Amino acid sequence: MSKIHPSNQKITNVILTIAAFAAIALSVFQIWQGIVANLAAPVFRPIHVSWVLALVFLVYPTFKPRSAFPVYLSGRVLDLVLVVATCWASTQIALFDYDDISFLLDGLGSTDQIAGVMLIVLLLEATRRTVGMVMVLIAVLFLAYALYGDALPDTIASKGFTLEEIVRFHIFSTNGVYGAPLAIAAGVVFIFVLFGAFLQVTGAGQFFIDMAFAVAGKYRGGPAKASVIASAALGSISGSAIANTVTTGALTIPMMKKLGYKSEQAAGIEAAASTGGQIMPPVMGAGAFVMAQFTGIPYSDILLVSIAPAILYFACTLLYVHLMACKLNLQGMTATEQVLTVLKNGWHFLVPLILITVLLMLSYSPVLVGVIGCAAILAAAMTRKHSRITPKLFFEGLKEGALLALPISVACATAGIVVGVVGQTGIGLQFTQFLIAMSGGHLWSALALIAAAAVVLGMGLPVTAAYIVLSIMAVPALMDFGLGLLTAHMIVFWLSQTSNVTPPIALAAFAGAGIANASPMRSAVQAFKLAQGFFLIPAMMAFSGLIFIDGEMIHFVIGVIATIALFVAFAGGIEGRLFVPLQVWQRVLLLAMALGVLFFSDVYRLAAMAVIVVVCVINARQPEKPLSAS
Repeated sequence: MSKIHPSNQKITNVILTIAAFAAIALSVFQIWQGIVANLAAPVFRPIHVSWVLALVFLVYPTFKPRSAFPVYLSGRVLDLVLVVATCWASTQIALFDYDDISFLLDGLGSTDQIAGVMLIVLLLEATRRTVGMVMVLIAVLFLAYALYGDALPDTIASKGFTLEEIVRFHIFSTNGVYGAPLAIAAGVVFIFVLFGAFLQVTGAGQFFIDMAFAVAGKYRGGPAKASVIASAALGSISGSAIANTVTTGALTIPMMKKLGYKSEQAAGIEAAASTGGQIMPPVMGAGAFVMAQFTGIPYSDILLVSIAPAILYFACTLLYVHLMACKLNLQGMTATEQVLTVLKNGWHFLVPLILITVLLMLSYSPVLVGVIGCAAILAAAMTRKHSRITPKLFFEGLKEGALLALPISVACATAGIVVGVVGQTGIGLQFTQFLIAMSGGHLWSALALIAAAAVVLGMGLPVTAAYIVLSIMAVPALMDFGLGLLTAHMIVFWLSQTSNVTPPIALAAFAGAGIANASPMRSAVQAFKLAQGFFLIPAMMAFSGLIFIDGEMIHFVIGVIATIALFVAFAGGIEGRLFVPLQVWQRVLLLAMALGVLFFSDVYRLAAMAVIVVVCVINARQPEKPLSAS
């Protein structure tokens, strides 16, 4: 591996120092906007985008520092040119006079049109650097459809729009780039990412990990169960499956391997657990806030109905982890800290989490709640001598929060292009009709098609972007099948998480495999098996009353119990054991009853659940056979 040229290192250090100050300033600006300024959307959103794009061009260079000095220098000069171009284009947009409606009659002036085109091109380049080429290609495909849709066959044709009309719609309005996805990313999501950064620098993240080990470490397969619990706690705040995998996995994966789990199993367990953090209240990642914006349903309602499905998901994962530990004849950790000892040292970190949960449930502004949460975690850290932070760590939190938010804001701005084209051209209606036709009018086949689309989209898009793209296309189709608005969105939201654990590209599993020194594909297979809840729970949302706001209490209760029975049946059938190893006929019967629970009405579902209970009782009364180590 070639060494970094000394001149390259000096240039990198200078630019990263500039970027650090800019990132800190961005965090301060976002807090100021949230509690004081309240700038209008046509002003605030272009400022946010320009700041984010400039930081992307500084932090994600054109060429890597290990490139030859002349190449690296030329790339850095280009990056600075892009920063200047971003500032100029965004200034033109932010200063645009929306009160003068002559542009609606005569169109945009040449300068404004150039600025708009430049901004779109710069955004796509920033997307390529942070998110990847797939998202760029999707955005370009939709823009091409808006431009040349009139040349396509009638079944998928659109009116066809001029370049000026596209720029005016996507840039000089609160649609497209500056639409709802960016509004959420620039407001709520940024503040909660900053909250997550402060959790890390204050040591609260380590407290949640220590607490998980204290609670679950002594039980069979303890480190794996601790991984699930810690990932639920941290992921509910960070909202990033990959970041969660790397953070908690650095500690849990080596301990799982030491206890006796195979490398691929350890990586898969951590990936499945960390991905689940994105559906765990109170924060649930950026997608849940986007859902609130799209549906008009208060976030407190979304948070409330998400609790039961999230708990069910982690219960499913814990069940698989336990059965794997039993098959491998693993025991718990020999030494763990006492829960009271860990709680005594870090109880103050629970206060901010409880505070933001209560405020969100009371329907306070999520931006205000996020700002209060940031202040609360800093105040809590300062109340105890061992957790007090220095000014350096405070500014580190401001910087890391801004840098972690860059890919999210860029992805949401680009996803806004897709949303804008769907609204401008009406292609969503054609997609809905196509999906219904392909499904043959059956809800289960429509769900299968949407799940497949979610996996494919997730191979190249972040989870939030995949949810945005899929929701505008698939939710209307699900509602045509009779599902409620929130149920349809929750199904798409859950299915959008699956790409992190589904082969052939499972980013969270691959991150875990890197830590475990395991085969990425085998780790992905293990993660997929452990994360079955991401497929089974959305199906139960569709076929039972698992989303309470769209159903009745009796259906909700039956749905919860049926989901538990479904997990037991699938886990037992796949792993080959419950209390003791299962006989072949028992495994086959369990899998058959699982399908009955999944697709049949409540009466047949109760009968299938009764059969599952009988099989469990029979299995519990069978004698234990010697366990193999394989």
